[in-house]
Amino acid sequence: MPGEGILSVVGTPIGNLSDASPRVLDVLARADVILCEDTRVTGKLLSAFGIHVSMQRCDENVMAERIAPTLTRIAAGERVAFVSDAGMPGVSDPGQRLVDAALDAGLPVEVVPGPSAVTCAVAASGIACEHFFFEGFLPRRRAAQLERLRELTAIPGALVVYESPRRVSATLAVVAEVMPARRVALVRELTKVHEEVVRDVAPALAQTVADRDEIRGECVLVIAPPTDAERDARRQATSDVAGLTLDEAIRRGLAQGEPKTALARHLARSFSLGRAEVYDRVVELAAEG
Repeated sequence: MPGEGILSVVGTPIGNLSDASPRVLDVLARADVILCEDTRVTGKLLSAFGIHVSMQRCDENVMAERIAPTLTRIAAGERVAFVSDAGMPGVSDPGQRLVDAALDAGLPVEVVPGPSAVTCAVAASGIACEHFFFEGFLPRRRAAQLERLRELTAIPGALVVYESPRRVSATLAVVAEVMPARRVALVRELTKVHEEVVRDVAPALAQTVADRDEIRGECVLVIAPPTDAERDARRQATSDVAGLTLDEAIRRGLAQGEPKTALARHLARSFSLGRAEVYDRVVELAAEG
């Protein structure tokens, strides 16, 4: 209804401005204010379509302080559009906090669909993705990446990971170490002139990317689901500890002389726990004797 306040969660182009739908442009043009990650980025989008609406920065650093005033504006009948720099707000960014607060306050929320790097990459990869898990950005430190990827090996579907062009080569090297048998697609520059999809088994793709002088554009990695061999190995590992508690499995492994690091690694997979958590417990029980 005219004059009724609403929060519009608006998907914006991820590269090609032509992907801005008529509805997206209409909602942005009719907003009383646009909340955005970076006013400079959103300003370029608005300028391209001749839209003149007040903008407010609303990134993760100021999100908490923006929520209450924004809810007040919506309750007073204003139309608030919420955008990220590119793609759908709330996907790999803190935008869901604003949506959650608006819904809890009983205020109307609408989603205005737009491009998403997740679904575009899945479609472009050609990798079987009947089921997929969106991880977003992996930890930056190599040790934390290794641990997280080992946890993700248990996911019974494809994995979708965001990465920057500066770190993608190093990340692919870790993927190759943890999942050497899996096919991986590197999808970059989505919807742009130089959109590219490069696919191979993880070690070969890691080498291909490492041999390049430079990688440009935001990157998405689509990692194929577990191979049959991986699934068989996981079933075997699970059956080995069937009926045991974590402590019982640790004590048995220690009694058999299994190295602490290796024991923690395979029990973390079997019990779907973090390796660091399991390793700490291994050390505690080993110290007890």
